[in-house]
Amino acid sequence: MGDAHGKISPSPTSIVEVGSFFPYNCCMIRAPATVESILEAMGGADAVARRLGVGTEAVRKWRQSRSIPAKHWAAVIAATGLSLSDMPGAAAPQPEGTTMPDPSAVPDGKVASCAPDGATAALVLADGSVLWGSGIGAHTSGTEPAEICFNTGMTGYQETLTDPSYAGQVITFTFPHIGNVGVNAEDLEATTIAARGLIVKQDITEPSNWRAHQHLNAWLRGQGVTGMAGIDTRALTIRIRDLGAPSVVLLFPADGQFDIAGAIARAKAWPGLEGMDLAKTVACTQSYEWDETTWAWPTGYGRQVAPKHHVVAVDYGAKRNILRCLAAAGCRVTVVPATATAEDILRHEPDGVFLSNGPGDPAATGTYAVPAIQGVLAAGKPVFGICLGHQLLALALGGKTYKLARGHRGANQPVQDLTTGRVEITSQNHGFAVDPDSLPEGVQVTHVSLFDQSNEGIACPAKRAFSVQYHPEASPGPSDSHYLFRRFVDLIEAQG
Repeated sequence: MGDAHGKISPSPTSIVEVGSFFPYNCCMIRAPATVESILEAMGGADAVARRLGVGTEAVRKWRQSRSIPAKHWAAVIAATGLSLSDMPGAAAPQPEGTTMPDPSAVPDGKVASCAPDGATAALVLADGSVLWGSGIGAHTSGTEPAEICFNTGMTGYQETLTDPSYAGQVITFTFPHIGNVGVNAEDLEATTIAARGLIVKQDITEPSNWRAHQHLNAWLRGQGVTGMAGIDTRALTIRIRDLGAPSVVLLFPADGQFDIAGAIARAKAWPGLEGMDLAKTVACTQSYEWDETTWAWPTGYGRQVAPKHHVVAVDYGAKRNILRCLAAAGCRVTVVPATATAEDILRHEPDGVFLSNGPGDPAATGTYAVPAIQGVLAAGKPVFGICLGHQLLALALGGKTYKLARGHRGANQPVQDLTTGRVEITSQNHGFAVDPDSLPEGVQVTHVSLFDQSNEGIACPAKRAFSVQYHPEASPGPSDSHYLFRRFVDLIEAQG
């Protein structure tokens, strides 16, 4: 649950995993099955009514009688993983083929034959819930533990998977047609896939796009990345939205042996993204120059051959299209590692400094990034930050950050520019945010989310610094916010 700014606040822990509508779902109810626990497991009374094609009045009567009519038992069993004998009021033996496996009943947690027919992969949550599906990408006996999140974008899955900001996460795509345009060599935001895995609803089909160079499944295998198809991703999204993003392990074993108990233990032991510095794991390790500009038909990407300004970009996990936008705005771009000090940055004699996007907890990355940013601000250099760079700028100016109850990820996020009143549809990918109440005098809130009123932008005119939480480079996403790169250049030119 969250407050007006999306902050996490305590809420009772449910004994029932919300996880209905999954073809291969294994939903563990940790108490004797009752009508109430079944309704909760299936997403609430309204969801059950829709699922079973009954009215809410019928569900009310079930609660009153403490039993569910036998004609609905098969659907309830399929949705929850319960047996027929678990049904309130039932005493008959369970029909063949309706039992879901209980991993705890298998020696050493190894599950093979008890996996549902057709299931070759499993998503294991830290609370012990297991969601079954069909594996895609690379085989693995268990991915590194990760936080599962959801992305609502309808396009740009290749850019999303290679966005370094997704390090440490498994991505659930709510849009069902993932893979239908294949992959190509141009839509990469980094050399390798940053996400630890992906969840999609439908099996990947053959690509149908003139730019496709490779099948998505083949690309995933080549990158060593595991995924799973065959579950209702929107139902999983509701679980993440309502109960928070759990730690997970994704299994797609080549030998069909599922170590469920081991996966649960690893997911439980993983500390989560709070307090975790991931920028160092995805940033460059040495400086380099960038001159590639944005893509245009029919020539593709261009080159900046006559730059007017020199910008140093601090790489906390920078997306390539951000660097392209800077180059297209007339800048020669020098990229430096996340750990660069103020002296390292200023040694390049930049006209302005850019703070990039990136993964992890800004407070953790800030232990080395904030002193560097403060040194740049003290030198009077114009500063522009995006995403993690926005959060780090806020910390450097004296603000604080916090973890959102639910992150913003997708290409359809409405944001209002408070300086103009204009509403922009933006692309976003972040699980942390700036606390606007913590900002000191002289730091202005410039943008807010129209979803939850969380902070989306700040400016400090006295320091000639500004930043936004979202992604104006539009990769993927709308181009409503491209003007921000021009604003940065205007700030550079205003210094004379």
